[in-house]
Amino acid sequence: MCGIVGIVGKSNVNQSLYDALTVLQHRGQDAAGIVTSHGGRLFLRKDNGLVRDVFQQRHMQRLVGQVGIGHVRYPTAGSSSSAEAQPFYVNSPYGITLAHNGNLTNVEQLSREIYESDLRHVNTNSDSEVLLNVFAHELAVRGKLQPTEEDVFAAVAGVHARCKGGYAVVAMITGYGVVGFRDPYAIRPIVFGHRHTDEGVEYMIASESVALDVLGFTLIRDLAPGEAVYITEDGNLHTRQCAANPQLSPCIFEHVYLARPDSLMDGVSVYKARLRMGEKLAEKILRERPDHDIDVVIPIPDTSRTSALELANHLGVKFREGFVKNRYIGRTFIMPGQAARKKSVRQKLNAIELEFRGKNVMLVDDSIVRGTTCKQIIQMAREAGAKNVYFCSAAPAVRYPNVYGIDMPSPHELIAHGRSTEQVAELIGADWLIYQDLPDLIDAVGGGKVKIEHFDCAVFDGQYVTGDVNEVYLNKIEQARNDASKATAEAVSAIIDLHND
Repeated sequence: MCGIVGIVGKSNVNQSLYDALTVLQHRGQDAAGIVTSHGGRLFLRKDNGLVRDVFQQRHMQRLVGQVGIGHVRYPTAGSSSSAEAQPFYVNSPYGITLAHNGNLTNVEQLSREIYESDLRHVNTNSDSEVLLNVFAHELAVRGKLQPTEEDVFAAVAGVHARCKGGYAVVAMITGYGVVGFRDPYAIRPIVFGHRHTDEGVEYMIASESVALDVLGFTLIRDLAPGEAVYITEDGNLHTRQCAANPQLSPCIFEHVYLARPDSLMDGVSVYKARLRMGEKLAEKILRERPDHDIDVVIPIPDTSRTSALELANHLGVKFREGFVKNRYIGRTFIMPGQAARKKSVRQKLNAIELEFRGKNVMLVDDSIVRGTTCKQIIQMAREAGAKNVYFCSAAPAVRYPNVYGIDMPSPHELIAHGRSTEQVAELIGADWLIYQDLPDLIDAVGGGKVKIEHFDCAVFDGQYVTGDVNEVYLNKIEQARNDASKATAEAVSAIIDLHND
Protein backbone atom coordinates (compact mmCIF):
# COMPACT_ATOMS: atom_id res chain seq x y z
CA MET A 1 0.00 0.00 0.00
CA CYS A 2 1.55 3.23 -1.23
CA GLY A 3 0.30 6.53 -2.60
CA ILE A 4 1.27 7.92 -5.99
CA VAL A 5 0.64 11.21 -7.77
CA GLY A 6 1.72 12.87 -10.99
CA ILE A 7 0.92 16.39 -12.23
CA VAL A 8 1.40 18.17 -15.55
CA GLY A 9 0.77 21.82 -14.78
CA LYS A 10 1.13 25.32 -16.15
CA SER A 11 3.20 26.62 -13.24
CA ASN A 12 5.39 25.09 -10.53
CA VAL A 13 3.76 21.89 -9.27
CA ASN A 14 5.84 21.38 -6.09
CA GLN A 15 3.17 22.69 -3.72
CA SER A 16 0.40 20.74 -5.43
CA LEU A 17 2.43 17.54 -5.25
CA TYR A 18 3.13 18.16 -1.57
CA ASP A 19 -0.55 18.80 -0.85
CA ALA A 20 -1.59 15.67 -2.75
CA LEU A 21 0.87 13.54 -0.81
CA THR A 22 -0.44 14.84 2.51
CA VAL A 23 -3.93 13.77 1.40
CA LEU A 24 -2.54 10.33 0.51
CA GLN A 25 -0.45 10.05 3.70
CA HIS A 26 -2.74 7.30 5.03
CA ARG A 27 -1.39 5.05 2.28
CA GLY A 28 2.17 5.15 3.59
CA GLN A 29 4.02 6.69 6.52
CA ASP A 30 7.46 5.20 6.01
CA ALA A 31 8.93 7.47 3.32
CA ALA A 32 8.01 10.23 0.89
CA GLY A 33 9.48 11.63 -2.30
CA ILE A 34 8.92 14.21 -5.03
CA VAL A 35 10.74 14.73 -8.31
CA THR A 36 10.10 17.64 -10.70
CA SER A 37 11.40 18.50 -14.15
CA HIS A 38 12.46 21.91 -15.46
CA GLY A 39 14.54 22.75 -18.51
CA GLY A 40 15.58 19.14 -19.01
CA ARG A 41 16.86 18.81 -15.45
CA LEU A 42 15.42 16.76 -12.60
CA PHE A 43 15.04 17.95 -9.01
CA LEU A 44 14.55 15.21 -6.43
CA ARG A 45 13.89 15.08 -2.70
CA LYS A 46 13.05 11.84 -0.89
CA ASP A 47 13.70 10.41 2.56
CA ASN A 48 12.18 8.35 5.36
CA GLY A 49 9.41 9.99 7.32
CA LEU A 50 6.07 11.73 6.95
CA VAL A 51 5.49 14.24 4.17
CA ARG A 52 5.62 17.17 6.58
CA ASP A 53 9.01 16.01 7.89
CA VAL A 54 10.66 15.08 4.59
CA PHE A 55 9.93 18.40 2.84
CA GLN A 56 11.14 21.59 4.47
CA GLN A 57 10.99 25.02 2.86
CA ARG A 58 14.51 24.73 1.47
CA HIS A 59 13.61 21.46 -0.26
CA MET A 60 10.42 22.87 -1.74
CA GLN A 61 12.23 25.88 -3.18
CA ARG A 62 14.53 23.55 -5.12
CA LEU A 63 11.69 21.45 -6.55
CA VAL A 64 11.04 23.70 -9.54
CA GLY A 65 9.18 22.73 -12.68
CA GLN A 66 5.72 22.42 -14.17
CA VAL A 67 5.82 18.60 -14.27
CA GLY A 68 6.44 16.16 -11.43
CA ILE A 69 5.53 12.97 -9.61
CA GLY A 70 5.38 12.00 -5.93
CA HIS A 71 5.14 8.96 -3.68
CA VAL A 72 4.38 7.98 -0.10
CA ARG A 73 5.59 4.55 0.92
CA TYR A 74 5.33 1.82 3.42
CA PRO A 75 7.39 -1.34 3.03
CA THR A 76 5.76 -4.64 2.07
CA ALA A 77 8.96 -6.61 2.62
CA GLY A 78 12.56 -6.04 3.63
CA SER A 79 13.80 -2.86 5.23
CA SER A 80 12.49 0.66 5.39
CA SER A 81 15.88 2.09 4.40
CA SER A 82 15.80 5.48 2.74
CA ALA A 83 17.56 3.85 -0.22
CA GLU A 84 14.21 2.35 -1.16
CA ALA A 85 12.27 5.60 -0.94
CA GLN A 86 10.67 6.56 -4.24
CA PRO A 87 10.59 7.90 -6.94
CA PHE A 88 13.38 5.86 -8.59
CA TYR A 89 15.45 7.13 -11.52
CA VAL A 90 17.25 5.70 -14.56
CA ASN A 91 19.11 7.92 -17.01
CA SER A 92 18.48 5.83 -20.12
CA PRO A 93 16.47 6.38 -22.19
CA TYR A 94 15.66 10.09 -21.82
CA GLY A 95 15.82 10.05 -18.02
CA ILE A 96 12.84 8.32 -16.42
CA THR A 97 11.56 8.56 -12.86
CA LEU A 98 8.88 6.23 -11.53
CA ALA A 99 6.65 5.79 -8.48
CA HIS A 100 4.78 2.54 -7.91
CA ASN A 101 2.01 1.18 -5.70
CA GLY A 102 1.72 -2.60 -5.58
CA ASN A 103 3.87 -5.69 -5.75
CA LEU A 104 5.27 -7.79 -8.59
CA THR A 105 4.87 -11.53 -8.10
CA ASN A 106 7.54 -12.52 -10.66
CA VAL A 107 10.22 -10.12 -9.50
CA GLU A 108 12.95 -12.79 -9.25
CA GLN A 109 12.48 -13.77 -12.88
CA LEU A 110 12.41 -10.12 -13.96
CA SER A 111 15.58 -9.35 -12.00
CA ARG A 112 17.42 -12.10 -13.88
CA GLU A 113 16.08 -10.90 -17.22
CA ILE A 114 17.08 -7.32 -16.51
CA TYR A 115 20.66 -8.37 -15.77
CA GLU A 116 21.14 -11.14 -18.33
CA SER A 117 19.09 -9.85 -21.29
CA ASP A 118 18.39 -6.15 -20.78
CA LEU A 119 21.92 -5.53 -19.43
CA ARG A 120 20.66 -3.29 -16.67
CA HIS A 121 21.65 -2.97 -13.02
CA VAL A 122 19.21 -2.84 -10.09
CA ASN A 123 20.60 -1.18 -6.98
CA THR A 124 17.96 -1.97 -4.32
CA ASN A 125 15.68 -4.81 -3.24
CA SER A 126 12.62 -2.89 -4.40
CA ASP A 127 10.40 -4.39 -7.08
CA SER A 128 9.57 -0.80 -8.05
CA GLU A 129 13.10 -0.34 -9.35
CA VAL A 130 12.72 -3.59 -11.29
CA LEU A 131 9.49 -2.33 -12.82
CA LEU A 132 11.18 0.97 -13.73
CA ASN A 133 13.97 -0.85 -15.55
CA VAL A 134 11.51 -3.04 -17.43
CA PHE A 135 9.60 0.04 -18.58
CA ALA A 136 12.84 1.85 -19.49
CA HIS A 137 14.06 -1.13 -21.52
CA GLU A 138 10.75 -1.48 -23.36
CA LEU A 139 10.90 2.22 -24.25
CA ALA A 140 14.56 2.05 -25.26
CA VAL A 141 14.05 -0.78 -27.75
CA ARG A 142 11.77 1.53 -29.73
CA GLY A 143 14.97 3.33 -30.71
CA LYS A 144 13.47 6.82 -31.00
CA LEU A 145 15.32 10.04 -30.30
CA GLN A 146 11.96 11.62 -29.42
CA PRO A 147 9.30 9.21 -28.12
CA THR A 148 5.71 9.55 -29.33
CA GLU A 149 2.58 8.42 -27.52
CA GLU A 150 2.71 5.27 -29.65
CA ASP A 151 6.16 4.48 -28.25
CA VAL A 152 5.00 5.10 -24.69
CA PHE A 153 1.97 2.85 -25.05
CA ALA A 154 4.05 0.13 -26.72
CA ALA A 155 6.42 0.26 -23.72
CA VAL A 156 3.50 -0.11 -21.31
CA ALA A 157 2.25 -3.08 -23.34
CA GLY A 158 5.72 -4.57 -22.95
CA VAL A 159 5.51 -4.09 -19.19
CA HIS A 160 2.15 -5.85 -19.06
CA ALA A 161 3.53 -8.74 -21.10
CA ARG A 162 6.49 -9.22 -18.74
CA CYS A 163 5.28 -8.13 -15.28
CA LYS A 164 2.83 -10.04 -13.11
CA GLY A 165 1.15 -8.90 -9.93
CA GLY A 166 -0.69 -5.78 -8.83
CA TYR A 167 0.63 -2.36 -9.79
CA ALA A 168 -0.42 1.22 -10.35
CA VAL A 169 2.34 3.45 -11.71
CA VAL A 170 3.18 7.06 -12.49
CA ALA A 171 6.36 7.74 -14.46
CA MET A 172 7.89 10.95 -15.78
CA ILE A 173 9.84 10.94 -19.02
CA THR A 174 12.12 13.96 -18.75
CA GLY A 175 11.22 16.64 -21.24
CA TYR A 176 8.24 14.77 -22.64
CA GLY A 177 5.51 14.10 -20.08
CA VAL A 178 3.94 11.85 -17.47
CA VAL A 179 2.49 8.38 -17.98
CA GLY A 180 0.23 6.46 -15.64
CA PHE A 181 -0.79 2.83 -16.00
CA ARG A 182 -2.56 0.03 -14.17
CA ASP A 183 -2.06 -3.74 -14.10
CA PRO A 184 -4.33 -5.87 -16.35
CA TYR A 185 -6.47 -6.87 -13.35
CA ALA A 186 -6.74 -3.33 -11.95
CA ILE A 187 -5.85 -4.64 -8.49
CA ARG A 188 -4.36 -1.38 -7.27
CA PRO A 189 -6.27 1.90 -7.73
CA ILE A 190 -5.40 4.85 -9.95
CA VAL A 191 -7.47 7.77 -11.28
CA PHE A 192 -6.89 10.90 -13.35
CA GLY A 193 -8.52 14.29 -13.65
CA HIS A 194 -8.09 17.91 -14.75
CA ARG A 195 -8.54 21.47 -13.58
CA HIS A 196 -8.80 24.72 -15.52
CA THR A 197 -6.53 27.66 -14.68
CA ASP A 198 -5.94 31.04 -16.30
CA GLU A 199 -2.90 29.56 -18.01
CA GLY A 200 -4.68 26.47 -19.32
CA VAL A 201 -5.68 22.92 -18.36
CA GLU A 202 -3.65 20.99 -15.78
CA TYR A 203 -3.81 17.21 -15.28
CA MET A 204 -3.31 14.98 -12.27
CA ILE A 205 -2.93 11.22 -11.86
CA ALA A 206 -3.32 9.83 -8.33
CA SER A 207 -4.04 6.74 -6.25
CA GLU A 208 -7.36 8.06 -4.95
CA SER A 209 -9.92 10.58 -6.17
CA VAL A 210 -9.77 12.44 -2.85
CA ALA A 211 -6.37 13.84 -3.85
CA LEU A 212 -7.96 15.38 -6.94
CA ASP A 213 -10.91 16.73 -4.93
CA VAL A 214 -8.80 18.51 -2.36
CA LEU A 215 -6.68 20.24 -5.02
CA GLY A 216 -9.63 21.37 -7.10
CA PHE A 217 -9.24 18.84 -9.90
CA THR A 218 -12.29 17.23 -11.50
CA LEU A 219 -12.22 13.45 -11.67
CA ILE A 220 -12.33 12.21 -15.25
CA ARG A 221 -12.35 8.49 -14.38
CA ASP A 222 -10.37 5.54 -13.10
CA LEU A 223 -7.89 3.93 -15.43
CA ALA A 224 -9.33 0.69 -16.76
CA PRO A 225 -7.44 -2.57 -16.17
CA GLY A 226 -4.37 -2.58 -18.40
CA GLU A 227 -4.98 0.99 -19.56
CA ALA A 228 -2.39 3.78 -19.73
CA VAL A 229 -2.74 7.55 -19.81
CA TYR A 230 0.02 9.74 -21.25
CA ILE A 231 0.03 13.51 -20.73
CA THR A 232 2.64 15.46 -22.66
CA GLU A 233 4.40 18.45 -21.14
CA ASP A 234 2.41 20.78 -23.37
CA GLY A 235 -0.84 19.34 -21.98
CA ASN A 236 -2.05 16.83 -24.57
CA LEU A 237 -3.78 13.81 -23.03
CA HIS A 238 -3.77 10.36 -24.64
CA THR A 239 -5.18 7.06 -23.35
CA ARG A 240 -4.79 3.53 -24.66
CA GLN A 241 -5.67 -0.01 -23.65
CA CYS A 242 -2.31 -1.77 -23.47
CA ALA A 243 -3.15 -5.25 -22.15
CA ALA A 244 -4.21 -8.29 -24.16
CA ASN A 245 -6.85 -9.72 -21.80
CA PRO A 246 -7.81 -7.15 -19.14
CA GLN A 247 -10.18 -8.13 -16.35
CA LEU A 248 -11.50 -5.80 -13.68
CA SER A 249 -10.67 -7.41 -10.32
CA PRO A 250 -9.91 -4.55 -7.89
CA CYS A 251 -8.68 -5.23 -4.37
CA ILE A 252 -11.72 -5.35 -2.10
CA PHE A 253 -9.59 -4.55 0.96
CA GLU A 254 -9.22 -0.99 -0.34
CA HIS A 255 -12.87 -0.47 0.60
CA VAL A 256 -12.53 -2.26 3.93
CA TYR A 257 -9.53 -0.41 5.29
CA LEU A 258 -7.00 1.19 2.95
CA ALA A 259 -8.85 3.98 1.16
CA ARG A 260 -10.24 7.18 2.57
CA PRO A 261 -14.04 7.13 2.87
CA ASP A 262 -14.32 10.27 0.72
CA SER A 263 -12.76 8.51 -2.27
CA LEU A 264 -14.42 6.95 -5.29
CA MET A 265 -12.82 3.76 -6.57
CA ASP A 266 -13.87 2.29 -9.89
CA GLY A 267 -17.01 4.37 -9.56
CA VAL A 268 -17.84 3.01 -6.10
CA SER A 269 -18.11 5.35 -3.11
CA VAL A 270 -15.92 3.96 -0.32
CA TYR A 271 -18.20 5.67 2.20
CA LYS A 272 -21.36 4.06 0.84
CA ALA A 273 -19.66 0.67 0.60
CA ARG A 274 -18.81 0.90 4.30
CA LEU A 275 -22.37 1.91 5.12
CA ARG A 276 -23.58 -1.21 3.32
CA MET A 277 -21.06 -3.30 5.27
CA GLY A 278 -22.72 -2.10 8.47
CA GLU A 279 -26.15 -3.01 7.11
CA LYS A 280 -25.00 -6.51 6.19
CA LEU A 281 -23.47 -7.03 9.64
CA ALA A 282 -26.69 -5.93 11.34
CA GLU A 283 -28.67 -8.39 9.24
CA LYS A 284 -26.31 -11.21 10.21
CA ILE A 285 -26.53 -10.33 13.91
CA LEU A 286 -30.32 -10.32 13.75
CA ARG A 287 -30.27 -13.70 12.02
CA GLU A 288 -27.91 -15.28 14.54
CA ARG A 289 -29.13 -13.53 17.70
CA PRO A 290 -32.52 -11.93 17.18
CA ASP A 291 -32.77 -11.50 20.97
CA HIS A 292 -29.33 -9.95 21.37
CA ASP A 293 -28.59 -7.92 24.49
CA ILE A 294 -26.29 -5.29 22.94
CA ASP A 295 -26.58 -2.00 24.83
CA VAL A 296 -24.22 0.14 22.78
CA VAL A 297 -22.18 0.00 19.56
CA ILE A 298 -18.71 1.53 19.77
CA PRO A 299 -16.35 1.87 16.79
CA ILE A 300 -12.60 1.41 16.98
CA PRO A 301 -11.38 4.65 15.37
CA ASP A 302 -11.25 5.55 12.59
CA THR A 303 -11.89 3.26 9.63
CA SER A 304 -14.78 1.33 11.17
CA ARG A 305 -16.82 4.35 12.21
CA THR A 306 -19.01 4.42 9.10
CA SER A 307 -19.90 0.72 9.28
CA ALA A 308 -20.48 0.91 13.05
CA LEU A 309 -22.89 3.82 12.71
CA GLU A 310 -25.03 2.01 10.16
CA LEU A 311 -24.85 -1.20 12.21
CA ALA A 312 -26.22 0.62 15.26
CA ASN A 313 -28.97 2.28 13.21
CA HIS A 314 -30.18 -1.03 11.81
CA LEU A 315 -30.07 -2.72 15.22
CA GLY A 316 -31.85 0.18 16.90
CA VAL A 317 -29.01 0.39 19.43
CA LYS A 318 -27.19 3.46 20.73
CA PHE A 319 -24.01 4.49 18.89
CA ARG A 320 -21.33 6.00 21.07
CA GLU A 321 -17.71 7.10 20.72
CA GLY A 322 -16.05 5.12 23.47
CA PHE A 323 -12.42 5.62 22.50
CA VAL A 324 -10.44 8.83 22.12
CA LYS A 325 -7.65 8.62 19.57
CA ASN A 326 -4.26 10.27 19.77
CA ARG A 327 -3.87 11.40 16.16
CA TYR A 328 -0.13 11.77 16.44
CA ILE A 329 0.46 8.01 16.55
CA GLY A 330 0.82 6.16 13.24
CA ARG A 331 -1.46 3.37 12.03
CA THR A 332 -0.56 0.16 13.85
CA PHE A 333 -1.25 -1.91 10.73
CA ILE A 334 1.73 -0.24 9.06
CA MET A 335 4.19 -0.64 11.92
CA PRO A 336 6.84 -3.21 11.02
CA GLY A 337 7.35 -5.03 14.32
CA GLN A 338 4.92 -6.84 16.61
CA ALA A 339 6.47 -5.19 19.67
CA ALA A 340 5.95 -1.74 18.18
CA ARG A 341 2.31 -2.56 17.46
CA LYS A 342 1.68 -3.74 21.03
CA LYS A 343 3.26 -0.66 22.52
CA SER A 344 1.42 1.78 20.26
CA VAL A 345 -2.17 0.66 20.94
CA ARG A 346 -2.26 2.00 24.50
CA GLN A 347 -0.63 5.20 23.33
CA LYS A 348 -3.10 5.56 20.47
CA LEU A 349 -6.44 4.87 22.19
CA ASN A 350 -7.95 5.69 25.55
CA ALA A 351 -11.35 4.46 26.75
CA ILE A 352 -14.13 6.73 28.02
CA GLU A 353 -15.26 4.78 31.10
CA LEU A 354 -18.74 6.33 31.07
CA GLU A 355 -19.61 4.52 27.82
CA PHE A 356 -18.51 1.08 29.06
CA ARG A 357 -19.41 0.79 32.73
CA GLY A 358 -21.98 -1.99 33.28
CA LYS A 359 -22.90 -2.31 29.58
CA ASN A 360 -22.92 -5.06 26.98
CA VAL A 361 -20.70 -3.45 24.38
CA MET A 362 -20.40 -4.31 20.68
CA LEU A 363 -17.01 -3.14 19.43
CA VAL A 364 -16.71 -2.74 15.65
CA ASP A 365 -13.47 -2.83 13.69
CA ASP A 366 -12.83 -2.86 9.95
CA SER A 367 -10.96 -6.18 10.10
CA ILE A 368 -8.90 -8.49 12.30
CA VAL A 369 -5.44 -9.30 10.98
CA ARG A 370 -2.99 -10.37 13.68
CA GLY A 371 -5.45 -9.93 16.52
CA THR A 372 -2.90 -8.10 18.66
CA THR A 373 -4.66 -4.75 18.56
CA CYS A 374 -8.22 -5.96 19.12
CA LYS A 375 -7.11 -8.17 22.03
CA GLN A 376 -5.71 -5.14 23.82
CA ILE A 377 -8.76 -3.02 22.99
CA ILE A 378 -11.11 -5.67 24.37
CA GLN A 379 -9.04 -5.71 27.55
CA MET A 380 -9.30 -1.91 27.73
CA ALA A 381 -13.09 -2.18 27.44
CA ARG A 382 -13.19 -4.67 30.32
CA GLU A 383 -10.97 -2.45 32.45
CA ALA A 384 -13.38 0.41 31.75
CA GLY A 385 -16.17 -1.66 33.30
CA ALA A 386 -17.92 -3.36 30.38
CA LYS A 387 -20.23 -6.18 31.45
CA ASN A 388 -19.77 -8.17 28.23
CA VAL A 389 -17.56 -7.33 25.26
CA TYR A 390 -18.71 -8.44 21.81
CA PHE A 391 -16.58 -7.86 18.73
CA CYS A 392 -17.67 -7.32 15.15
CA SER A 393 -15.47 -7.29 12.02
CA ALA A 394 -16.70 -5.46 8.93
CA ALA A 395 -14.58 -7.86 6.88
CA PRO A 396 -14.48 -11.66 6.76
CA ALA A 397 -11.71 -13.56 8.54
CA VAL A 398 -8.29 -12.73 7.08
CA ARG A 399 -6.74 -16.16 6.54
CA TYR A 400 -4.21 -15.71 3.72
CA PRO A 401 -1.35 -13.30 3.00
CA ASN A 402 -1.66 -10.54 0.44
CA VAL A 403 0.83 -10.62 -2.44
CA TYR A 404 -0.26 -7.54 -4.38
CA GLY A 405 1.12 -4.70 -2.30
CA ILE A 406 -0.45 -4.87 1.17
CA ASP A 407 1.72 -5.93 4.10
CA MET A 408 -0.51 -8.78 5.23
CA PRO A 409 1.90 -10.99 7.18
CA SER A 410 2.78 -14.63 6.78
CA PRO A 411 -0.06 -17.09 7.49
CA HIS A 412 1.17 -18.10 10.94
CA GLU A 413 0.89 -14.43 12.05
CA LEU A 414 -2.75 -14.21 10.89
CA ILE A 415 -4.91 -15.03 13.89
CA ALA A 416 -7.73 -16.55 11.80
CA HIS A 417 -5.45 -18.80 9.74
CA GLY A 418 -6.45 -22.39 10.49
CA ARG A 419 -8.80 -21.34 13.31
CA SER A 420 -12.56 -21.21 13.75
CA THR A 421 -14.45 -18.06 14.71
CA GLU A 422 -14.92 -19.45 18.23
CA GLN A 423 -11.19 -20.08 18.59
CA VAL A 424 -10.36 -16.55 17.46
CA ALA A 425 -12.93 -15.14 19.90
CA GLU A 426 -11.25 -17.01 22.74
CA LEU A 427 -7.79 -15.80 21.73
CA ILE A 428 -8.77 -12.14 21.57
CA GLY A 429 -10.89 -12.38 24.72
CA ALA A 430 -14.30 -11.56 23.19
CA ASP A 431 -17.53 -12.92 24.63
CA TRP A 432 -18.86 -13.15 21.09
CA LEU A 433 -17.19 -12.58 17.71
CA ILE A 434 -18.98 -12.03 14.43
CA TYR A 435 -17.33 -11.74 11.03
CA GLN A 436 -18.79 -10.35 7.83
CA ASP A 437 -19.62 -13.07 5.31
CA LEU A 438 -17.62 -12.78 2.07
CA PRO A 439 -20.69 -12.77 -0.23
CA ASP A 440 -22.12 -9.94 1.87
CA LEU A 441 -18.88 -7.96 1.61
CA ILE A 442 -18.79 -8.43 -2.15
CA ASP A 443 -22.40 -7.29 -2.38
CA ALA A 444 -21.72 -4.31 -0.12
CA VAL A 445 -18.88 -3.08 -2.33
CA GLY A 446 -19.99 -4.19 -5.77
CA GLY A 447 -23.74 -4.18 -5.38
CA GLY A 448 -24.44 -0.45 -5.56
CA LYS A 449 -25.17 1.65 -8.64
CA VAL A 450 -21.84 0.62 -10.17
CA LYS A 451 -21.79 -3.16 -10.53
CA ILE A 452 -18.44 -4.91 -10.13
CA GLU A 453 -18.69 -8.63 -10.64
CA HIS A 454 -15.24 -9.75 -9.51
CA PHE A 455 -12.81 -8.62 -6.82
CA ASP A 456 -9.42 -9.70 -5.57
CA CYS A 457 -10.49 -11.30 -2.27
CA ALA A 458 -7.37 -13.41 -1.82
CA VAL A 459 -6.81 -12.48 1.83
CA PHE A 460 -10.21 -14.00 2.60
CA ASP A 461 -10.52 -16.92 0.18
CA GLY A 462 -6.94 -17.66 -0.96
CA GLN A 463 -7.87 -17.20 -4.64
CA TYR A 464 -5.11 -15.10 -6.24
CA VAL A 465 -6.49 -13.50 -9.40
CA THR A 466 -3.21 -13.40 -11.36
CA GLY A 467 -3.03 -17.19 -11.34
CA ASP A 468 0.71 -17.39 -10.70
CA VAL A 469 0.76 -17.64 -6.90
CA ASN A 470 1.54 -21.08 -5.48
CA GLU A 471 2.87 -22.60 -2.25
CA VAL A 472 6.49 -22.06 -3.29
CA TYR A 473 5.88 -18.35 -3.79
CA LEU A 474 3.90 -18.01 -0.56
CA ASN A 475 6.69 -19.72 1.37
CA LYS A 476 9.18 -17.22 -0.05
CA ILE A 477 7.15 -14.19 0.92
CA GLU A 478 6.55 -15.68 4.36
CA GLN A 479 10.30 -15.76 4.84
CA ALA A 480 10.62 -12.18 3.61
CA ARG A 481 7.71 -10.76 5.56
CA ASN A 482 7.80 -12.34 8.97
CA ASP A 483 8.49 -9.88 11.72
CA ALA A 484 11.80 -11.47 12.66
CA SER A 485 13.19 -11.03 9.14
CA LYS A 486 11.91 -7.50 8.99
CA ALA A 487 13.44 -6.60 12.34
CA THR A 488 16.79 -7.99 11.18
CA ALA A 489 16.61 -5.99 7.97
CA GLU A 490 15.76 -2.84 9.93
CA ALA A 491 18.80 -3.31 12.15
CA VAL A 492 21.13 -3.90 9.19
CA SER A 493 19.84 -0.87 7.28
CA ALA A 494 20.21 1.29 10.40
CA ILE A 495 23.86 0.28 10.66
CA ILE A 496 24.42 1.01 6.96
CA ASP A 497 22.76 4.41 7.27
CA LEU A 498 24.91 5.18 10.31
CA HIS A 499 28.11 4.37 8.41
CA ASN A 500 26.95 6.35 5.37
CA ASP A 501 26.45 9.41 7.56
